[in-house]
Amino acid sequence: MPRFFHPCPLAVGAFVSLPEHLARHIHVLRLAVGDAVTLFNGEGGEYAAILTGIDKKRAHAEITAFSPREAELPYQVLLAQALPEASKMDWIVEKAVELGASAIQPLAAERCVVRLSADRGARKIDHWRAIVVSAAEQSGRNRLPQLAEPAGFGDWIARREPACRILLSPRAGQSLAEWARSQPPRAAALMIGPEGGFTAGEEAAALAHGALALSMGPRVLRTETAGLAALAALAAAWGGI
Repeated sequence: MPRFFHPCPLAVGAFVSLPEHLARHIHVLRLAVGDAVTLFNGEGGEYAAILTGIDKKRAHAEITAFSPREAELPYQVLLAQALPEASKMDWIVEKAVELGASAIQPLAAERCVVRLSADRGARKIDHWRAIVVSAAEQSGRNRLPQLAEPAGFGDWIARREPACRILLSPRAGQSLAEWARSQPPRAAALMIGPEGGFTAGEEAAALAHGALALSMGPRVLRTETAGLAALAALAAAWGGI
């Protein structure tokens, strides 16, 4: 059943007007009046609805039922991803949402090739937030992960972070999988370096601020692979798959 994010109050028995971008999507899917869809607004649960009208720029639906169903991990995990080159961040954001990340923090590290100006950064954030919505619709999540504004590595590592911060490093002596199997589920922040990894200075700063250095095993993973593999490893150890 098609799922659509609609950030407005939803209630059983209500008639809602869906915006133009959703109407376009409905046309692409060749849906018709009387077809069933699912709506969610990010506040939890989802609503069954029936399309009652479709025109060029708007669509209309009647909400018929509510389900409290959720697809969230039983713990919170933030992906702190150093900005990669080209369109890799698009892929990382999409797959992180699918794998259950509760938040995504873009980081500007020393070895990042990409440098975002204020204007370009704002456009990128809007673009990535659209990817978050699309991935949540596709993956069955009813809550949208938070996408934070890009932050400098030094500024972010100096913040007080309630989650257990995990620095993924090929030089670490213990693997994430081994560590996770010995720990109860907890809020975690996974720190992923750019192409070339974090510098020795950045790793030292992270450890000085309480981060735990762990590896992904004997193989060195690309930046666009490491965070996603780490999310899957935590889900395998702590539940959520």
